[in-house]
Amino acid sequence: MSTLQRISLLLLVIGGINWGLIGLFQFDLVAAIFGGGEQSGAFARIIYTLVGISGLVCLSLLFKPSEEVADRREPKTDQ
Repeated sequence: MSTLQRISLLLLVIGGINWGLIGLFQFDLVAAIFGGGEQSGAFARIIYTLVGISGLVCLSLLFKPSEEVADRREPKTDQ
């Protein structure tokens, strides 16, 4: 897994936790930390945008075969 994919996955976890808080408690953590005035509200939009881009980057992880699965496969022997 590349560094970009790891950072993207971390941002997706943060976004998932934020959505969980919104769904359960109607509390937007990103807006609470970064949203307030117009300048900090713009920073919250940047965070939301980064989480969205991270989702697109992590789409490749769905279709990439796992290294563990590839390592577990035994080589075929000709018999």
